[in-house]
Amino acid sequence: MIEMQHITKTYRVSRRNAGLAAACRALFSRDVEVVHALNDVSFTIHDGEMVGYVGPNGAGKSSTIKILSGILAPDGGVCTVNGRVPWKERVSHVREIGVVFGQRSQLWWDIPVIDSFELLRDIYSVPKETYRRNLEELTELLQLGEILRTPTRQLSLGQRMRCELVASLLHSPKTLFLDEPTIGPDAVSKLAVREFIARLNREHRTTVILTTHDMQDIEALAQRVILIGRGRVLLDGHVEDLRRIGGEQNSLDHAVAALYRKWDIL
Repeated sequence: MIEMQHITKTYRVSRRNAGLAAACRALFSRDVEVVHALNDVSFTIHDGEMVGYVGPNGAGKSSTIKILSGILAPDGGVCTVNGRVPWKERVSHVREIGVVFGQRSQLWWDIPVIDSFELLRDIYSVPKETYRRNLEELTELLQLGEILRTPTRQLSLGQRMRCELVASLLHSPKTLFLDEPTIGPDAVSKLAVREFIARLNREHRTTVILTTHDMQDIEALAQRVILIGRGRVLLDGHVEDLRRIGGEQNSLDHAVAALYRKWDIL
């Protein structure tokens, strides 16, 4: 179970104008803006749920995922994942979670993918039999084949994202955080990733939090949606609630865009 209660997170951001004079002035006096990435965010996600976490750029989605995965500590509030505080019990916590960041890789760039998998097996201390079984199943489901022997830098974006999914699941995590997992891949790769995530949730009861700007991902995978804007939870309900509140829209994309405009969160 995932619980977040009244979580807040702020950043201090320095601002300055362009030019040498402005750079010199900034050495002695800086304009600092406090940005509220998360502001009193609360929600509960039960075991086996698949939840879409939706919002515009800068809404606080990635900050939430980083707190849940233990990368960041919040300024205030209470957060537990499977009974643990992520940033305080990181070693035991990461053994039970998998994380995929669409714009960051956990694979080593210049070595074959299979070597990265072997390194991750050692890092997570995965038993050899469990590793072999998981690798065979995941390789078959995501149709990796000869890709495993190719260096990461020579893979297409769609191929790399499929390998990133395997890397995050080799240790059989209970919870999977997906931050923009279908960003960039072609239509075929997107379908393969969606089908795989749905099967993972259905057969293994893996809890999944999916952040994405692609509403087709949400329609295909999630029944529950949490909409966040300017660091606040604006809606927590069924996918159809988005359409209902957004008005009579032809697609979920249009409904969400209408809500962004309605609540002035763009």
